[in-house]
Amino acid sequence: MSSGHMSNAPADALDPITVEVVRHKLDGIANEMEQTLLRSSFSPIVKEGLDASASLFTVTGETLAQACAIPIHLATLIPCVQTILREYPLETMREGDIYIMNDPYLGGTHLPDIALVMPIFHRGRPIALSAAMTHHQDVGGMTPGSVPTNATEIFQEGLRIPPLKLREAGVMNETLVRMLRLNVRIPDTVMGDLNAQIAACQMGARRLDALAETYGHNLLTTIFAELLDRSERMTREVLRQIPEGTYRYVDWLDNDGIELDREVRIEVAVTVKDGTFHCDFTGTGAQLKGPFNCVPSGSQAAAYFAVRALTDPTIPTNAGCFRPVSLNLPKGTLVNPQEPAPVGSRSATIKRITGCLLGAFKDVLPDRVPADAAGELLTLAFGGRRADGSRFVVGELIAGGSGASAAGDGVDVIETDATNCMNLPAEALEMEAPIRVHRTSLRPDSGGDGMHRGGLGLVREYEILDGEVTFTHRGERHFRPAQGSQGGRPGAPAVSHVLRADGRSETIASKLVTTLRKGDRVLAETAGGGGYGDPARRPPEARERDRADGKVAG
Repeated sequence: MSSGHMSNAPADALDPITVEVVRHKLDGIANEMEQTLLRSSFSPIVKEGLDASASLFTVTGETLAQACAIPIHLATLIPCVQTILREYPLETMREGDIYIMNDPYLGGTHLPDIALVMPIFHRGRPIALSAAMTHHQDVGGMTPGSVPTNATEIFQEGLRIPPLKLREAGVMNETLVRMLRLNVRIPDTVMGDLNAQIAACQMGARRLDALAETYGHNLLTTIFAELLDRSERMTREVLRQIPEGTYRYVDWLDNDGIELDREVRIEVAVTVKDGTFHCDFTGTGAQLKGPFNCVPSGSQAAAYFAVRALTDPTIPTNAGCFRPVSLNLPKGTLVNPQEPAPVGSRSATIKRITGCLLGAFKDVLPDRVPADAAGELLTLAFGGRRADGSRFVVGELIAGGSGASAAGDGVDVIETDATNCMNLPAEALEMEAPIRVHRTSLRPDSGGDGMHRGGLGLVREYEILDGEVTFTHRGERHFRPAQGSQGGRPGAPAVSHVLRADGRSETIASKLVTTLRKGDRVLAETAGGGGYGDPARRPPEARERDRADGKVAG
């Protein structure tokens, strides 16, 4: 049994039905936390974009259960919880305490992702931790939305929060609250989302306390340990079925947001041996001037996702799944930058890292691993003032197509790998800002050809209706398309333009921060996924269906 757990019952004496009931209950609690988080939040990026996540942890900081949410958040909560436990040991925690942090160099991910962690007590004894992470629409910094693609140090990206007590024994830290409110552009929205995180953590605490009342503290913590050990055994067993060896892959980011004509190399070598999964990033480029650096928590999140994608989806996801994983992250590189390198755009990098980790297995596991996905989460941020003088900040998250696979065509316009968000409905965006959405459609001919066609990207067009708007465009796959597999063709690269009111057209080189004015438009077209298999093997009826559906031109 894992250290840190107390029980009178040996794991081999556990009733398997009780263990399964508790497992499903834990998953249910995590998902109820997630629903509380999404339904209680103020910002559209959470309410509509679903950019928030919730988890339960053991008292030693291991993942116990996860909501169906965002892999980056769920994995980067792990070092956040561990950092908080180091700063505030379990024996010093009291009922009603809540801890807060976002600093990437202390275990966080990027500054907009703020983590809240709450100890859960049963009859005065700590039994677990609940945690919630939300992408906050604004945390200060040099641009509205706090995702500047031209930042050159972390101080430009917003407010850094070390591990602190947001609430102590039920009493809010009003000094910290005042500090937070003063440093963000939309304080009521930020505090509304923080309060939703508190509500989610409290929901987890209530439900887990009730579970402990039913089964008892000792039995419950014994089951916790067994669930983690069981997932570890199952994960190692599946990893042993993959042929042992070292598998390599290289892909490129378009640029770092500063040097727009310089691509960024990501190289990984994955060694699978005796139930272990080791990721070596030797050969990856040096840390960047711009904000596409990825602190270790992000690379770790990518590796954890890859292991779950390559093994059995029926294995319960918890810390046991991650125990076989190890990483070599050379210091001073893109995947282990040194402070104060900017890191605000790290999700683009994490997605490419995840694609590399999976791409390394395209040939050894061709029936399981698809062609490359677009691997693009196009992040747009609009910020300015309404006609009444009040501030607005609104973000948009747009996907591309997934890669085709041995099983069939790729999926059009879907989040893949380590992200799992939604674009905003046009109505939600238009209610928040003086912007009109003119067009939302699939992008014909963007999926790579093959026996199975890659998923299509999206076309989205916006018009500024009033005032001046600071606009941030964080794109990817503008220069290096998603590669096919087993003879499939690459997907189409992304392309975006700013269409000025005076008729000028400006092509966006993947990353941009600019000012838009009344009548200006943005036309964004996301990348498609790679195709799978020889295009000559695509059935004629499938090609006719593509034409009838408008997925290909002509």
